[in-house]
Amino acid sequence: MARAGLTVDRVVTAAAELADEAGFENVTLSALARRFGVKDASLYSHVRGLADLRSRLALYAGAELIDRIAVAVAGRAGKDALAAFAGAYRAYALEHPGRYAATQIRIDQSLIAGSPAMRRTAEITYGMLRAYGLDEPDLTDAVRLLRSTFHGYCALESAGGFGADRDVRASWDKAIDALHMALTHWPAGDRTEADER
Repeated sequence: MARAGLTVDRVVTAAAELADEAGFENVTLSALARRFGVKDASLYSHVRGLADLRSRLALYAGAELIDRIAVAVAGRAGKDALAAFAGAYRAYALEHPGRYAATQIRIDQSLIAGSPAMRRTAEITYGMLRAYGLDEPDLTDAVRLLRSTFHGYCALESAGGFGADRDVRASWDKAIDALHMALTHWPAGDRTEADER
């Protein structure tokens, strides 16, 4: 029987708090059980196991992140939308490192398909990029470019990986300028081996 007061939402919210405090890798059922003052088995009434808990946490954090991004990009287009999107992404990653780490895990495709937050993420991201005149497969390529750039920068910044004297925010702004130029002047078409010879 489920312990009174415990719900899936409470368990996932507590996991998000624990992730930011102790790191995503330290989110375990045992750690959460201690937080609630219950035995590990009590949590199995709410989640199927650690993988399920972490997937739910990833979706929870992803929803928080896209909510921030949606507010930031509302009414903007082009470079303004890109800068707002990037700024909201970076702020969330730095303010909530454990939750952000959760957003980077691979989630079962069936969970993604049923997630309104994941659909909203795709709509907002692809909508912003369509303003640059991109269609598939260029849209997917551009999403991968943005994600890898944002994630790499945030990961290095949060780890203290930028040791040069240059202001980190100034470099970030320059990276956004460079991404805007890349998106504006996106290479046309896929190259084949024959084109490259």
